[in-house]
Amino acid sequence: MPKIHPSAQVHPKAELADDVEVGAFAFIGESVTIGAGSNIGPHTVIEGVTEIGTNNRFYGSASIGCAPQDKKYRGEPTRLVIGNDNTVFQYVTISTGTVQDGGITRLGDDNWIMAYSHIAHDCQLGSHIILANNATLAGHVYLGDWVFLGGFTTVHQFCKIGMHAMTAFTAAVSQDIPPYITAAGNRAAPAGINSEGLRRRGFSAEQITEIKRAYKILYRQGLSLEEARRQIEERSQLCPELQAFVDFFPTITRGLIR
Repeated sequence: MPKIHPSAQVHPKAELADDVEVGAFAFIGESVTIGAGSNIGPHTVIEGVTEIGTNNRFYGSASIGCAPQDKKYRGEPTRLVIGNDNTVFQYVTISTGTVQDGGITRLGDDNWIMAYSHIAHDCQLGSHIILANNATLAGHVYLGDWVFLGGFTTVHQFCKIGMHAMTAFTAAVSQDIPPYITAAGNRAAPAGINSEGLRRRGFSAEQITEIKRAYKILYRQGLSLEEARRQIEERSQLCPELQAFVDFFPTITRGLIR
C-alpha cells in the first residue's frame, strides 16, 4: 500500500502505485495517476486529469495539474502528462492543457524543474531539461531535449527552443531559438553556441566545430534565413548533428532570434 501521511488527503479514486509516498498535508485529486517509486512532498497539490510516471519526486508545496491561467478555460477535462524520473522542486506550478490546443501539457523524462518555475498550459517539454529557479514558460511553449533555461528566464507564448539550446539568466525570449544556440538579454539574442553543454554530453571537438560553423552561417555572414538554411542543409550531409537545424527551421512560428 502507498505510504500516506495521516494529514494528507488522497481521493479514493486516485490511482497510486503501491510504493508511492505522500507527505504531510499533500492533496491528491480524483483523476490523478502516480506511478511506482514516486515521492510527493508535503503540502504538494496534484489535481486535474494528471498522469505521472515512475520515479518522480515532487518537493514541498508544488502545484501540479492546476487549472490553466487562461480566461478561455471553462473547466474542460484537459490533461497533464509527466514521464519518468523527473524532479520538481518547491513552489513549481504546472498547468493542464486547453481545448484551444491539443488539450495536453506534457513533460518527458529526467527533467530537473527548480523552485518557483512555472510551466503554463499546453507546453510540450522533452527530456533531460533543466529549468533554473523562477524560469517561466507561457502557454504553448515547446522545449527540445537537453534545453537549459537560466534563472528568471521568461519565454513568450508559442515560442520554440531547440534541443541543446541554453539561455542566460533573466533572458526574455520572444522568438524561437534554434538548437545548440545560447541566447542572452532582453530581448534574447544569439550569443554563441552551448559548447560546454555539448562537451558534457559527449559531443566531439569536430562535431562542436561543425556546429560553430553552422552558427556563423546563420548569424555572422549576413545571409537571409533561406540562404543560411540551404548552406546548413548541405553541410548536414557531412555532419549529421546539423540535421537538428534542418528539422527545426520548418517549425518556426514566432520568427528566429537574429
